[in-house]
Amino acid sequence: MMSSAQRLSDIQLRIRKACEMANRPVESVSLLAVSKTFPAEAVLDLARLGQTAFGENYLQEAEDKITQLADTPECPTLTWHFIGPVQSNKTKSIASMFAWVHSVDRLKIAQRLSSQRPAELAPLNILLQVNTSGEASKSGLNPAEVEEVASTVAKLPNLNLRGLMTIPNPDHGEEDLQREFLMCKSLMDKLNQTGLHLDTLSMGMSQDLETAIACGSTCVRVGTALFGKRDYSNR
Repeated sequence: MMSSAQRLSDIQLRIRKACEMANRPVESVSLLAVSKTFPAEAVLDLARLGQTAFGENYLQEAEDKITQLADTPECPTLTWHFIGPVQSNKTKSIASMFAWVHSVDRLKIAQRLSSQRPAELAPLNILLQVNTSGEASKSGLNPAEVEEVASTVAKLPNLNLRGLMTIPNPDHGEEDLQREFLMCKSLMDKLNQTGLHLDTLSMGMSQDLETAIACGSTCVRVGTALFGKRDYSNR
């Protein structure tokens, strides 16, 4: 069984090689460790190795971990990202507990996060989730509505619109993956041409991070390759 250090080293090597292949500086891509379903001890193992950014999908589970680790010497500098579906009745807690939200999929959610972000905290960094695969069952803005929503969200107080996120269809082949990633990259480029200053493309996971980096990702969300296979039996 691989250790946390080995897993982290392997992912860092994959990111470095992917950046070299894409002729990009390795520091242009950040690693978000997706710790959903794994205990606080697993987060602590990676924190001790220097990993500081962690992503969570489930609010109650995240709250338990964040609270448990808050007073741990290795963890004061951890940055927590919410990457799961955002329900309207959960926005107040999410706005209070996280530094980033990757999965804003409608204007109403952004407005609630804006109004509920505590005044004493820095603006909440948010990404708009884009449904690049066109799947009816998948969350995310239709690409055609991204510009209008982004323009409105960028004006909301207590938020800092940083970019876009997408989750491609995992069953798609390499060509379709590239198409979806490049669509998201193109959308962000167009938004920046309108005067926005976006710098974050959250694209790519354990199985497709190389393709995502080649297509412009600045943040890869890696869970299984860092923590191992997930057990959803208790959910």
